[in-house]
Amino acid sequence: MAFDVLLGLRQPAKQKPGALPQRGRFSPFGLMAGARQRSVFSYPGPDALSGTLGRSGSLEVRLARGPREIWRAQRLRYRVFYQEMSAKPDVVSRMFRRDADRFDASCDHLLVIDHAARGRFGGIKPKVVGTYRLMREQAAWRLGGFYSQSEFDIEPMIARHPELRFLELGRSCVLKPYRTKKTVELLWHGIWAYVRHHRIDAMFGCASFDGVDPDTLALPLSFLHHHATAQGEWRVVAKPERYVAMDRLPAGMVDAKAALKSLPPLVKGYLRLGARFGAGAVIDRQFGTTDVLVIVPVASIDQRYLDYLDGEAGRYAA
Repeated sequence: MAFDVLLGLRQPAKQKPGALPQRGRFSPFGLMAGARQRSVFSYPGPDALSGTLGRSGSLEVRLARGPREIWRAQRLRYRVFYQEMSAKPDVVSRMFRRDADRFDASCDHLLVIDHAARGRFGGIKPKVVGTYRLMREQAAWRLGGFYSQSEFDIEPMIARHPELRFLELGRSCVLKPYRTKKTVELLWHGIWAYVRHHRIDAMFGCASFDGVDPDTLALPLSFLHHHATAQGEWRVVAKPERYVAMDRLPAGMVDAKAALKSLPPLVKGYLRLGARFGAGAVIDRQFGTTDVLVIVPVASIDQRYLDYLDGEAGRYAA
């Protein structure tokens, strides 16, 4: 089966040519593929970046408002990266139970907040359950570069597009009980509102596979290498001193269906948006991950997905 059919970018041959997925069933992220969703979201006005960007039931997506809410995002990141996953905290991170670095103060932090969450004594206590870190180009250069530049040589790509506005996505995580289609879509709706507001032309950032042995990840890494490597003006290569080959298997040995099943949901979502990936992976031993670089030119995103992210049929009502 063709690569774009497997990703849901076009319909299998047995369906009517050119047919689009049925409204209400289509999702670019496919965490609950085929499940009909009630239209419980809606979309805020164009000047609402400082307010609520969207709601679904008790969940709200918006930008962090001040240092205290950034601190709450950092606490969530610590809980997911260090307590649930295999990241190794330094002394300061362990002491304050926060995942924080020098980039945080220059970034915007997207939050999903559950306003119906319960505190330890049973009362209602809103809780940050999902986050994404958003870093625009101007802020990055004030700091001397983007976070992902420690792993990938992104400057040539940016230099080839001096007229474009770039946004780095990073530090994404969702609390385990909330890892659902609804939460992920709220985060991406928030990102898309941010992209439109700041007229972003291209997004990029690191996506991670759990584990530091690339041979155990041979199938998904080889799949990305053979089917989704960025070429030409969007090509980016891992830093030479950190470069790990992704073509662990020859193209003929890559089972596309099995490879897609082995991809993390976030990477699948990026693929459905039309993302391409850098050449070479990087081992991040602090976080216990194997990282790949995701590249998403906004102009390459299918219009169906843009309509979906815009909140068609009032899906993201605030």
